[in-house]
Amino acid sequence: MADAIRVLLVDDHQVVRRGLRTFLEVQDDIEVVGEAADGAEGIARAEELRPDVVLMDIKMPGMDGVDALRRLRELDNPARVLIVTSFTEQRTVVPALRAGAAGYVYKDVDPDALAGAIRSVHAGHILLQPEVALALLSQEEANSAPGRAGSLTEREREVLGLIADGRSNREIARTLVLSEKTVKTHVSNILMKLDLADRTQAALWAVRHGVTG
Repeated sequence: MADAIRVLLVDDHQVVRRGLRTFLEVQDDIEVVGEAADGAEGIARAEELRPDVVLMDIKMPGMDGVDALRRLRELDNPARVLIVTSFTEQRTVVPALRAGAAGYVYKDVDPDALAGAIRSVHAGHILLQPEVALALLSQEEANSAPGRAGSLTEREREVLGLIADGRSNREIARTLVLSEKTVKTHVSNILMKLDLADRTQAALWAVRHGVTG
C-alpha cells in the first residue's frame, strides 16, 4: 500500500486501539503503522514513524491529548491529528482544536464514517461538529472586527489561505519557497493583525471571509 494513508493510534485503552485497528485494516487506502498508550509515547512514535494522520484520545494518564498536540505543533510534525473521544462537551473538545487538531469524531463512530474522517483531514480539511464550529466562529467574530483583512499583506493572505487548507509551516514554506522561520513570522503577524489566538481561529476566519490557498 505505497499510497495508503499512514495512521498512528494513540489511546490508553488497548481494547479501543484494537477496535480502531480492526475498523481500519479493511480499508484499502489506510494503513495502521503504529500504536501508543499515552501522549508522550504518541509524540515519540509520531516523530519516529512520521504518519500522515494521528488518531488521538483526549483523556490519557500522564500527558493527555491536548498537551501532546501542542508538543507536536512545537516540533512542527506534519501529521494531521484527528481526536477520537467519548467526550461531547465543548469545553473538552475546543481546547484540543485550539491546540492544533484537524477535527474530532466520537468513539462510537461508524467505521465507514471514521475512514471518511481520516481521508478528509488527510486531504487538509478541518472536521468540526456544527455546534463546535459555531462556538469557535462566535469567538472569532467577537475578537475580529470587520476590515482587519485589509491590514494583511499579499504574502500574509497567501499564508493564511494555506493555513485554511490545513498546511503545516513546513508545507507552507515549501509551497511558497520560503524558510520555515519566515513562515512562522508571517503566521505570528497574521494572528496579531486579526487579533486571533491560534491557527484554528485563523483557519476558520479564512474560510468565513473567503481567503483560500
